[in-house]
Amino acid sequence: MQYSLKMQGIHKYFPGVHALNDVSFAVHAGTVHGVVGENGAGKSTLMKLISGSLTPENGTIEVFGEAVSFRTPAEAQRHGISMIHQELSVVPARSVAANIFLGREPRMMGGLFIDYGELYRQADKILKRLNIDVDPTQPISGLSIAQQQMVEVAKALSYNARIIIMDEPTSSLTERETETLFKIIRDLRSEGITVIYISHRLEEIFSIVDRVTVLRDGKTIRTDAISDLDEAAVVHSMVGRTIDSVFPKRDVPIGETILRVEGLSGNGFRDVSFTLRTGEIVGVSGLVGAGRSEMARGLMGIDPITGGSIEFLGVDAGAPQVSGMMRRGFAFVPEDRKSEALFLGMSVRDNLVISLLSRIFRSGFVKARHLADVTSEYIEKLRIQTPSQMQLIRNLSGGNQQKVIIARCLALSPTVLILDEPTRGVDVGAKAEIHTIIGDLAAQGVGIIMISSELPEILGVSDRVLVMKEGRLAAELNRDEASQDTIMQIAATGGAA
Repeated sequence: MQYSLKMQGIHKYFPGVHALNDVSFAVHAGTVHGVVGENGAGKSTLMKLISGSLTPENGTIEVFGEAVSFRTPAEAQRHGISMIHQELSVVPARSVAANIFLGREPRMMGGLFIDYGELYRQADKILKRLNIDVDPTQPISGLSIAQQQMVEVAKALSYNARIIIMDEPTSSLTERETETLFKIIRDLRSEGITVIYISHRLEEIFSIVDRVTVLRDGKTIRTDAISDLDEAAVVHSMVGRTIDSVFPKRDVPIGETILRVEGLSGNGFRDVSFTLRTGEIVGVSGLVGAGRSEMARGLMGIDPITGGSIEFLGVDAGAPQVSGMMRRGFAFVPEDRKSEALFLGMSVRDNLVISLLSRIFRSGFVKARHLADVTSEYIEKLRIQTPSQMQLIRNLSGGNQQKVIIARCLALSPTVLILDEPTRGVDVGAKAEIHTIIGDLAAQGVGIIMISSELPEILGVSDRVLVMKEGRLAAELNRDEASQDTIMQIAATGGAA
């Protein structure tokens, strides 16, 4: 069978990191090829080499039998390679068609003006080829995230791509939207186009790919037909050990009520009431747009509330503000770590201790030794993989970045911890570690509110489940009465089956 892509003996170094160590990677033409591995395994680095964003120090790359050496993404695109990144790169104010052909619009009048008629005709042709029902003339900002994802696929095809790389393409999609994307992927495969599919969600890997490559610590561990594997074998190859349970639920005594929320309302949610007790993990579920994140942000004081009350330890908290809620013992891990929690140009140490400075250095003098000691404690406690405390946090994997954010919250000794999608974009090994940390905190008496779009996570970790629909609390379920079917039925219709 012909190879669309073949890489041999690939090495890539970054300061203090051997990111890829003698990696070999081969993909059959016209197949869907999965790539899995823990955060930091080298997946993103490998894809950047294929797509021309990086160059290897050693090794060879062949595309359809031709030896290549890409120095820019444009060179890779000329060889038929396009990459769709996890974070979509769209220009909101421009039309769908303009986003598909951005910088490559057909011209007229000697190149002085864009030929909009031809632009819309070409875009419409690609969209129809993919059965995407979108008006090419409308602004892309008016589309859902799922539709924007489909437009990114159309953009990749506009380069006459023979190889399309998809990096976590379903991270912001619903189950139904994911199925739509999978249909497009299968159609692309039937046309002979190769799709390289990166995902932390193993159920997706087993649903859509033909073959899978496992990376670990910058090395190729195995490449096999997906039909020859099961999830346990893939997980063991990824992490080098058996993970008995990704959701290690601990039996923890649940104490008295520490938080009482009554009729809380704000932008995107209204009339939400619930309680939280010491040692309790309350999961919050619902479809995208149900108001889960908005409710958490209102509770933390990040966004203003318009009604309702918050009682903490029997005392009215008034209108919440971030500084006041932090003084009361609230800590918050937001959904979008890169834009809302991380200082990407700063070190691991500085990101970890930044919320502590006013507490531990009341005199105004910062002692570097004290900062180093605190950082070392949490790097060890959470098994954060970093070459040094002073490594820029942007160079860490997503899972390790997330653990730094959680460490920052733990260092505050919280009474209430709010986690919004704490394991999004995190591999199965780091996910199990984060769940263990959550269980340990509950055992210490911390009350935890955890928002997640992954139902197995909600069911595996939570003591109670709140289901939101269209900004309202639709149901509150005990652990023994919650199931995937029940939650989905309530989230979709507002009532049980």
